[in-house]
Amino acid sequence: MSTTYDVTGMTCAHCAAAVTSEIQSIPGVTGVEVDVETGRVVVHGEGVSDDAVAAAVDEAGYALR
Repeated sequence: MSTTYDVTGMTCAHCAAAVTSEIQSIPGVTGVEVDVETGRVVVHGEGVSDDAVAAAVDEAGYALR
């Protein structure tokens, strides 16, 4: 299963790495794709809640739209 999120504030590769690292730490996540230019993040995995993704993005210093 894949879910796409819009993230605000990402501007560079460091931003993408921070968001990827935090989301990958969520149990059930099998992959993360980040597109800095569009602000889109695709999360792959099973049983991953929107709240968990939002918390991980917040921990990285960004926010879901």
